[in-house]
Amino acid sequence: MTFDHSMNVSEVFLVFATYTTLIILKMMMMSFITAFFRGLRGAFENPEDIADTRREEKFRQMRSHPDVERMRRCHQNDLENIIPFVLIGLMYSLTAPDLESAEIHFRIFMVARICHTVAYVCPLPQPSRVLTWLVGVLVTFSMAYRVLKMTFHL
Repeated sequence: MTFDHSMNVSEVFLVFATYTTLIILKMMMMSFITAFFRGLRGAFENPEDIADTRREEKFRQMRSHPDVERMRRCHQNDLENIIPFVLIGLMYSLTAPDLESAEIHFRIFMVARICHTVAYVCPLPQPSRVLTWLVGVLVTFSMAYRVLKMTFHL
């Protein structure tokens, strides 16, 4: 049996593209969740965000709220972790890893980020949030190790 390197990269890339699309959509949903909490808690940062209210009322509503800030921090954490995953995952995909191994990496990262969001938004007691964050970071480091190993022939 011969090994078709291009077929493996293509299959891995399709799996990568699928999981990356799902995790980016989850990250994008955080904008809607934050907006929902802004409306629910009446916490706005810009005067133009508040329609049809008197000037004094507008400035009273321009405030932060702990729930809104929690959603913003969760979204910020997504940005800090998902962007490196996408970039390193793309490079990892190009190293022609075993399809099953690649899918495990991508799936674990996605599940970890979804669990992290649930732990952040609900909020669940620690160490739930830090453990889900750590799992995602370790997956990204594992992929980075393979990229560097293939690059430097370690």
